[in-house]
Amino acid sequence: MGGEQWKSWSKGAAFALGLQTANVPYALLKYYQALDLDDAEAMLLIQILSFRQVENNEFPTLEELQWRTGADASLIATRIQKLMKSGFILIEDEEDPLTGIRYERYDLSGLYEKLGTVLATEQQDRIDSSDVLPEPVKPMSKVDKQAENERNLFIIFEKEFARPLSPMECETISSWIDQDRYAEELILMALKEAVFAGKLHFRYIDRILLEWNRNRVRTVEDARAHTQKFRQR
Repeated sequence: MGGEQWKSWSKGAAFALGLQTANVPYALLKYYQALDLDDAEAMLLIQILSFRQVENNEFPTLEELQWRTGADASLIATRIQKLMKSGFILIEDEEDPLTGIRYERYDLSGLYEKLGTVLATEQQDRIDSSDVLPEPVKPMSKVDKQAENERNLFIIFEKEFARPLSPMECETISSWIDQDRYAEELILMALKEAVFAGKLHFRYIDRILLEWNRNRVRTVEDARAHTQKFRQR
C-alpha cells in the first residue's frame, strides 16, 4: 500500500471511528472503585455497554467478551456471576413481539441505580459541608430491598450447594423473585425441602415452587402444612 493510499485509508478509518462511539457514564469511570469494582470488572461492564450501543448486541457471548478483553472465558463467567450477585447486572429472558423468538439480554439498571446512589451521596456530602439542612433520608426503596434479598439468597444457595452459582442459576433465583413473585421465605423453604429429599438441583426446587403456587401456598406455614399432607399420602 503506497503512502498516499495509506493516508487516505487511515483518514477513512479515523472518520469511521468517530461514528462508532460508545457512551460510557462518567460516573462509572470516576466511582467504580468506590463501588468495590476492580479494573477488570469495570472494563467488562464497559464492553457490555459498547456491544449494546455500537453493535446492537444486548447479550455478547463469553467468546466475544474473551476476544475483547483477552481474559479466559471461565474468568469472564466468574466476573459476570459476581456482578449479578452484587446487583450490577441481570440476565433477562425476552420475547421478540414480531417473531416470537426468545432471547436473552443484559439488564444494566442495577449499575445505573448504584451510580445514582453514589452521586446522591456525593451531593448530600456537599450539602452537609455547606451547613445547609439536608433533605430527609429516603427509606430503602422496594428495588433496593429486593436487590438485598436476592444477594442474601445467592449467599445461602451457595452455602447449600457448596460452590459458586452459575450465571444462569443466579438468573433463575432472580426470576423467582422478579417474575414469579415468590416470597423469599418460600424459596428458602423449597431449598430446605430439596436438601431433605436429597435432590439438590434447581429443577427440583423450581418444581416445588410451581406445585406450591398451584395449590395457593403463600406462606411458610402453608408450605409446611402442604408438605406434611403430601408425606402422609
